[in-house]
Amino acid sequence: MNARATAIEELERRLGHSFTDRDLLERALTHASVGDRAASALNNERLEFLGDRVLNLIVAEALMSRWPDADEGELTKAFHRLINVEACAEAAGHMGLPAALRFGGSVSRDKIRSNARVVGDACEALIAALYLDAGFAATRATVLRFWAEAFEGLEGPGVVDPKTLLNEWAMARGLPPPAYRVLSQAGPAHLPSFEVEAFVEGFAPARAQAGSKRGAEKLAAEQLLERLEREP
Repeated sequence: MNARATAIEELERRLGHSFTDRDLLERALTHASVGDRAASALNNERLEFLGDRVLNLIVAEALMSRWPDADEGELTKAFHRLINVEACAEAAGHMGLPAALRFGGSVSRDKIRSNARVVGDACEALIAALYLDAGFAATRATVLRFWAEAFEGLEGPGVVDPKTLLNEWAMARGLPPPAYRVLSQAGPAHLPSFEVEAFVEGFAPARAQAGSKRGAEKLAAEQLLERLEREP
């Protein structure tokens, strides 16, 4: 078994679904650059179009259910934090999708696998393929599982993100905006651990760990802000 076949097997394992339609799965994993070698090759662009709509529906429905009292503006703001290139690429990384992608001979595989746009688009195509092969209920459960951390990272309606509060604290004192630095990243792709440092000029930094860079930044900002507000 070659490396890509192994990656596809691992992808299906993480998804919890073995595709009945293997051609559909292959199409979802095929970048448009494959057309460089075979003009008739089917790529994932059409599936991306469908997957975007399926993902939008699942996330919008989940937000409506979780935040029954939120107004349209609050829902829209949260929606755009969950549905963007970075969020899709992060979910794709947890799925193990980048290693399973198929590219044409004219592109650098390592470079393109780290391209958030390419990986995020492929994630949407894979969601479409899952929807067509397994149905909406299974797709919804899978999406919510891989977006669970992103949902947990949302602040509820009316709650201000700690990074925003820390930025406001620094601005009010004429200081530069807070900065964040990743100190370490460990663990497998589907279960990473990030240690991040948050600091404001002139003050000791704060460190925190979480399963995502964004989550660690928020925790570090919260810890630093709590300490700064206690200082005279």
